Amino acid sequence: MAMPFLEVRELTRRQRVSPELEKELAIRGVAQAVVYLEPSRLPPRRTDDFGDLDSCFVKDERSVAASLASASLAMTARAPRRNQRQRALAPPRYYSDIPRIRYFPALGILLGDIHHDGLERLAASPRVRYIGSSIAVSLIRPTAARTAALATETTWGIEMMGIPRLWQEGLDGEGVRIAHLDTGVDSNHPALSGAVAEFLFIDEHGIGDPTVSAFDTEEHGTHTAGTIAGRPVSGRAIGVAPGAMLYSAAVCDGGNLVARILAGMEWASRQGVRILNLSIGLRPYHDDFRMIMATLRASGVLPVCAVGNSGPGTSSSPGNYDLVLSVGGCDAHREVDRNSSSQWFARPDDPLVPDLVAPGVDVISARPGGGYQSLDGSSQAAPHIAGLAALLWQSRPDATVAEIESAIFNSCALGSMPQDRANRGLPNGPRAYEILTGHSLPSTSPEPETSVHVN
Repeated sequence: MAMPFLEVRELTRRQRVSPELEKELAIRGVAQAVVYLEPSRLPPRRTDDFGDLDSCFVKDERSVAASLASASLAMTARAPRRNQRQRALAPPRYYSDIPRIRYFPALGILLGDIHHDGLERLAASPRVRYIGSSIAVSLIRPTAARTAALATETTWGIEMMGIPRLWQEGLDGEGVRIAHLDTGVDSNHPALSGAVAEFLFIDEHGIGDPTVSAFDTEEHGTHTAGTIAGRPVSGRAIGVAPGAMLYSAAVCDGGNLVARILAGMEWASRQGVRILNLSIGLRPYHDDFRMIMATLRASGVLPVCAVGNSGPGTSSSPGNYDLVLSVGGCDAHREVDRNSSSQWFARPDDPLVPDLVAPGVDVISARPGGGYQSLDGSSQAAPHIAGLAALLWQSRPDATVAEIESAIFNSCALGSMPQDRANRGLPNGPRAYEILTGHSLPSTSPEPETSVHVN
């Protein structure tokens, strides 16, 4: 798959500066910039000296970071006994204590506030590849939620994708590390006991605290984590890859999600993850995160992203990029969820999103506190694909991102689903395994496609 940002060496100023960033500067006078550096001109991994780029960044009381710090301090003063657990996890910070420049070496990014003159100097620097904005992404929330009990041995989605057949071959995702950037995770849930290798809480300034024990700021993260790597409980399974390990970061609670997500990606990339599961987005198409996805792919990480829940003719960034594996949702009758996003783009490669659909309606998974619940949405579909990718990587650890993605794509069947809503259709785990490895699975007595248990 082409990666234009990594291949094109000469860009005009217009191509190197985000229109969204220029718009924010024109309106507010200060903006948080995401500065992508030339790969050959990166500073040392640990440094406070950014040379000629240092003076391009400022501290400004009108900035988003200053506003967040001020609001946090004011809230603490007004309600010192409210939200004590949250304040213990993310104590209010004075703006003066927040770093002027954040450097993310694995991503090749500088993050900080700039004025217009700083933008001009950054755009003229040969060390700078692209200057993006801190677009206001948000969590892609479920369209429906219901209380539920797991009454069958596996969920209908796991059965429909043929995952139990791979389990029979000893494939459970063992040895594969998955980045789970979400609202957090309840690692004490029985189905997630032993599944969370590392956890990082990241506050609204993009500062992580590794001493915080794993928890979920909402319920979303525990649900998606359970679908990816939930362990069997009393003989019943909710996780596609129950042997995989999660590197979970809480990044989707509160403001300034771009700083939080960048910090989460930087942290996860240093953990040796192979897969990134992400359920954040911004409508419509915004190019500012695309270069990050190119960097992740080039480093051997497969980004698996929810496409959005706003129906046909819509999609969310980064789920609508050609550099991610974009996932929409379908139901147990192999029909595309009416809320699942889908959209055509005028580009030669990958013009239609999502790339495929996965189980995303009435998906039962873990709920914080030990129970289960059923949620609908593309955020519930994407973890099925992240889990499948883990099983495939276990079967062929030397496989590339492109080979894993291609095996999943070529295993898909459209059936009666319209192509403009489902693209390639629904993947089949055993077929993907055979495509990737070149080995045929021993024959078994297959069940009819219609014999799917709906929880």
